[in-house]
Amino acid sequence: MPEQSDDVLTRLQRLEDLEAIRQLFVDYGFALDHGDFEGYGQLFADDGEVLLGPIGRATGPAAITELMTKTLAGRQGGSYHVICNPVIDLDGDRATTDVTWVVVTRTESGGPAVTMLGRHRDVVVRQRGEWKFARREGHVDLPSRYPA
Repeated sequence: MPEQSDDVLTRLQRLEDLEAIRQLFVDYGFALDHGDFEGYGQLFADDGEVLLGPIGRATGPAAITELMTKTLAGRQGGSYHVICNPVIDLDGDRATTDVTWVVVTRTESGGPAVTMLGRHRDVVVRQRGEWKFARREGHVDLPSRYPA
């Protein structure tokens, strides 16, 4: 019986890890949409790196917070990130991921408009018991209305 119990615990840990990583994706979009750039930066590991095409590149939570504040301040409330289709390859305290994202904005008439569609390729790590981005690389697959 102990082997079966260990197997159940292993499977439970895997499910908890996968759910925590999925929540990391959701928290990322929520922070962007609400202009919580401090919270956004805290989603990254101590030496975490973000590479976001036309927005830029930064390493570490403080530098990431600064980059996003400088680049996106005043734009919050006008976009909505839809996160979908996560593919997660979990390996202990580390995982590689590929996730699709869509940005929906409001048109002048008040209707919705898809302005960007892309994906993030990530490396996430467990740091002090929490899943964080070690590297988040953004790719825009469909053009943006935002200036480069």
